[in-house]
Amino acid sequence: MKNSKLLSLLLIATLVFASCDNDDPEPVNEEEVITTLTATLTPVTGGTSIVLKTQDLDGDGPNAPVVTVSGPLAANTVYNGTMEILNELESPAEDVTEEIEEEADEHQFFFEVTNSNVTTTYVDFDSNNLPIGLEYTIATSSPGSGKLTITLIHEPDKTAAGVSGGDITNAGGSTDITETFPITVE
Repeated sequence: MKNSKLLSLLLIATLVFASCDNDDPEPVNEEEVITTLTATLTPVTGGTSIVLKTQDLDGDGPNAPVVTVSGPLAANTVYNGTMEILNELESPAEDVTEEIEEEADEHQFFFEVTNSNVTTTYVDFDSNNLPIGLEYTIATSSPGSGKLTITLIHEPDKTAAGVSGGDITNAGGSTDITETFPITVE
């Protein structure tokens, strides 16, 4: 009898303490809405910047994004690259670039080049010394044409094989935005 009373008291105490547990849900960090990606490439030695831009002002609507490239890249040239990411569905437009900087360990840009003599190098890194890609360099060699695909991944596994070197294959995560730009090196 004593054991059952003690067991009952222990059960009641457990229930009281368990009911005091904080059941508030964790705040949800909603993913960014991105309508516009602008990659500006400025020659290190000076000259005219090249702007690659994709703009999708209806978001997930039926219209395709408008993709523009302001001109050809010069052969044998190094460019400093910067990204500007916007949500133009807001008024005024929300600068998502700031959020990516604040959550640097949760984002990485990937640069995939096909059929062209262009290489990319990361210049900016998160607090773990892993790449972000808001700042980068692009180096051209001989003339040619091809495509440059820029992809922003949310919550990539930056320590997976090849990811910190810019290989998207093992990155995982989810795609915030991706666009393929036709490029020409003259």
